[in-house]
Amino acid sequence: MDRPTVLSVALAGLLLIASAAAATALARLRRLRSGAAASELSLRQELERLRQGRAELERTSYTDALTGVWNYRYLQLALDREIARCARLPVQPEDADRLAVLLLEIEGFDEIRREHGHQRGGAVLRDLAQRLAMEVRATDVFGRYGGEEFLVLLPDTDAAGAERVAERLRWTVRRHPLALPSVPAPPDRQGAAPVNGLGAVVGTAVLPRDGAHAALLLRAADRALAGARGSTAPRSGGAGSASEAPSSSEHESEPTSERTFDPEREDAVGTRPDTPRTGQRHPSSTAASQPVYSLLAQGCDLSVT
Repeated sequence: MDRPTVLSVALAGLLLIASAAAATALARLRRLRSGAAASELSLRQELERLRQGRAELERTSYTDALTGVWNYRYLQLALDREIARCARLPVQPEDADRLAVLLLEIEGFDEIRREHGHQRGGAVLRDLAQRLAMEVRATDVFGRYGGEEFLVLLPDTDAAGAERVAERLRWTVRRHPLALPSVPAPPDRQGAAPVNGLGAVVGTAVLPRDGAHAALLLRAADRALAGARGSTAPRSGGAGSASEAPSSSEHESEPTSERTFDPEREDAVGTRPDTPRTGQRHPSSTAASQPVYSLLAQGCDLSVT
């Protein structure tokens, strides 16, 4: 066999070996790529599960376990955030209110707990808290401050708008139906909704009039709540006429002299100029010597017409 033939055979063998090695390397590379893709997909799924778990933990840490609304921790963070936002706003007149804080206390749960127990009382409080949370805007913050006290943050709201929201919340507390079988609802008269035996008092503070820091605003709202609590009769539902439904409109500063209410909820057709503020008693408020809840349990007719 001559020399060129030997070289050709040797070269062909080398090419065959190189081809086999390349095919083996390519197959291994494909397996590695497939394994890397599967590993990346698994990592992405695990990352998504971790993100969902983190979001759930964060939501749980900011939610009140009993009522399902925001808890005290979230309220503190939200209040600090709103105050910082107001500080970044353009310069406005000194008397311009940028943030309103409402501190609402519900009265009447002691009787419910004594008669129905803490479990039923907690269920009633949760249902009422969920209903109150629907009475504010999506941009507002509603949460449980502690016990039967709730805090409401109203961005871009002045004192007049805060008072309208407070009256609407008081009206809701008085009129929301309670799932208590032993407490009969008084029959309606002239279209008036029955009362439920609960009442509410509200303390209001606005920024910057009552302070420029969270502690000052909360202190002012607490003082206003104490004043309203001391100047209202027990279970009277706070200030405001029980036969006058609050306005459900947005609570920025706007005139309130020509508001129309739902006739199915109340028989009032507008907001009167003499609508009482927080802490004032209205002539039509309940003034019984016994708690309203006890009178309801006895079957007394306390519906307001």
